[in-house]
Amino acid sequence: MTRKATVKRTTKETAIACDFSIDGTGVSKIKSGNAFMDHMLTLFAAHGLFDCAITCKGDIEVDFHHSAEDIGICLGQALFKACGDKRGIVRYGTSYVPMDESLARVCLDLCGRPNLVYKVKLNTDRVNDFECDLAEDFFKAFSDHSGATLHIDLIRGRNSHHSLEAVFKAFGRALSQACSMNPRAGKSIPSSKGVL
Repeated sequence: MTRKATVKRTTKETAIACDFSIDGTGVSKIKSGNAFMDHMLTLFAAHGLFDCAITCKGDIEVDFHHSAEDIGICLGQALFKACGDKRGIVRYGTSYVPMDESLARVCLDLCGRPNLVYKVKLNTDRVNDFECDLAEDFFKAFSDHSGATLHIDLIRGRNSHHSLEAVFKAFGRALSQACSMNPRAGKSIPSSKGVL
């Protein structure tokens, strides 16, 4: 089974291409239009062992918001397609990741019911030219379009760069766990309802 997908999205605000493979080795090529977002998505792919190529041409002269949100939409759609009917997957994923003084926890469920609980309080509003609240917009778009329930908590942190780095690494590791195949499940759907 090949678990990968390509998504392209063009609006008056952004033009995005996303190639995503669940069963990769962590190779990524990210050109989001923002260097810090590139760094975060590279960490996500590396620690989740996803192969991921994302290019985004957005109206960053206005703001990076449209790009961050639309990248989340495309990545969510790509994951949804790549997972197929979700037969045999673990479904749930949890990861705690420390990054120096910061500690993040991400718990997720690939259940088909989008929901985001985002409890990340940072000490600064920006890292370089990245507005930190755009991380929440990215994760909301991802949750909505992947059908994932996603709980993200920053347990502690001082440096905003470290804190967001811990969040994105934990996100990659938790998603990798949820997407992994459960050898005991065979081809069953991981739900008592028989459908996700």
